[in-house]
Amino acid sequence: MTDNKFLIQQLKRPIGIVDAVLDTDTYNEIDDQYALAYFLLSKEVINPQAIYAAPFFNQRSESPADGMEKSYQEIKRVLKHCKKEKYNDVVFKGSHNYLLDEETPVISDAAYDLVQRAKAYQPDKPLYVLAIGAITNIASALLLDLSICERIVVVWLGGHIHSLPYLSKEFNMSQDVAAARVVFNSGVPLVQLPCMGVVSHLSTTEPELRHNIKGKSDLGDYLYDITCKVALEDGGNAAWSRVIWDISAIAWLKGEDYVKDTIITAPIPNYDYGYSFDVNRHFMKVAYHVNRDVIFHDLFSTLTR
Repeated sequence: MTDNKFLIQQLKRPIGIVDAVLDTDTYNEIDDQYALAYFLLSKEVINPQAIYAAPFFNQRSESPADGMEKSYQEIKRVLKHCKKEKYNDVVFKGSHNYLLDEETPVISDAAYDLVQRAKAYQPDKPLYVLAIGAITNIASALLLDLSICERIVVVWLGGHIHSLPYLSKEFNMSQDVAAARVVFNSGVPLVQLPCMGVVSHLSTTEPELRHNIKGKSDLGDYLYDITCKVALEDGGNAAWSRVIWDISAIAWLKGEDYVKDTIITAPIPNYDYGYSFDVNRHFMKVAYHVNRDVIFHDLFSTLTR
């Protein structure tokens, strides 16, 4: 049985700089690019250790494997725009597919790297795993070696708020419910950042981006251009806004002024995209509020300094 006293200790917000990896389906949308840049440039709280390409499947990919490959290439492009090519050697390809069941990992360089990398950490100084896509790579690593639960803390943007289970067919979770179940059932220290109702407040607009990042750097121009391009492709008009909610995983590390959370009993993700609840289960954390303006002020400052 998972020790809730241990989980409460591990889920305390870290102070200072932490080692972290980012698991990202970078080509799926445009918010992963912001999150990746935020991850790389937030040197006051994050010492980047590795970046994992996650699978995705939608109109921008031909299959989960194609989505992962496109994400891998997009990671490399963002590294170049951030002038952080030194991290190219710690970018790893992730799963080519989703979990077939809750017992069988999908073997990938990312899953193997996480297992091996986590073993170098201890409970009093864990590795933070920031996941902003389908959580397949992380679940596969846990299935390969469950003992890493004691050495990592997982911060995942996925699923919607628990009080609205009928809305729970959220993109990240619905891509691989089996993986979400593995993670939620594993007892790993877990912070969930729900989309609808919490991080969905993290949206921005073309005038705001034009004022804050356009013309400020090569990175700023790249992010501005891809955001406008995708918004227009999706039918944007004079009043469009764009969600940039993946940045919340990085913002959580920056403190309670950015993201507020609370300890709860871990729900169970269901294959019908809802949740089941059992008060006897282990603890986890869930975010319930994001300070939109504080986060975007810090994001824009970080991207352009």
